[in-house]
Amino acid sequence: MKRFSWFNTTSLTLGFAFLYLPMVILIVYSFNESKLVTVWAGFSTKWYGELIQNEAFLDAALVTIKVGIVSSALATVLGTLAAYALIRAGRFWGRTLFSGMIYAPLVMPEVITGLSLLLLFIGIGLDRGILTIILAHTTFSMCYVSVVVSSRLSTFDMSLEEAAMDLGATAFEAFRLITLPIIAPAIISGWLLAFTLSLDDLVIASFTSGPAATTLPIKIFSSVRLGVSPEINALSTIMIGIVTVGVITASLISKRAALQLKLEKQEAQSHKI
Repeated sequence: MKRFSWFNTTSLTLGFAFLYLPMVILIVYSFNESKLVTVWAGFSTKWYGELIQNEAFLDAALVTIKVGIVSSALATVLGTLAAYALIRAGRFWGRTLFSGMIYAPLVMPEVITGLSLLLLFIGIGLDRGILTIILAHTTFSMCYVSVVVSSRLSTFDMSLEEAAMDLGATAFEAFRLITLPIIAPAIISGWLLAFTLSLDDLVIASFTSGPAATTLPIKIFSSVRLGVSPEINALSTIMIGIVTVGVITASLISKRAALQLKLEKQEAQSHKI
């Protein structure tokens, strides 16, 4: 195994410091006693207590959680169906156009996506609110779910479904009893990814939200423009913790799915022998 050189170690250290040192500073100053965010006056958790009593932030957090749960659920269902169609249907008329439309939000700038959705909602006369944010977040997070699920379906052993159908199961029963439990870790990872993307989205939500529905990133951004307060540091720390837990959980689930796939391949090879 090739060891790291001093150049690689230094580059990796500086890269991680550049990415995560600002977050560490933000977390540390969220426990600052002083109201001045740049002056350390001692350890305190009072700003977390002040945050709990701030109704504006609590309302925005409630809207964000509602939008995240509903949009990630819709994106997971639609993304899984799209991935299943792309992987299992083989070649069909319009497949290239269909896959391009599914994966377009991956490379489309968020400003363009948000503006196009805003024009769509105005054109059909739909008032901006929680519903429009949910539709917008479902649109751009569905492609990420589709990528995660399709990567698992592409390595799925079709002989398992064929064996179940030979034993009398219908196509739907084979999917429900065989395929769905095996790809469940990928589906859960896709849901967590969609929820995380919805939780920290600012650009698309700013186009599709209304005065009665403000998400947490929009509230934080509007508050920062008036000055950074310790409450914002505390709120940002909580969001960093939630996103970190989601990412770690998705990584563990993906690792477990990869290990399960490896064991399935080993069992299949042992049966052939």
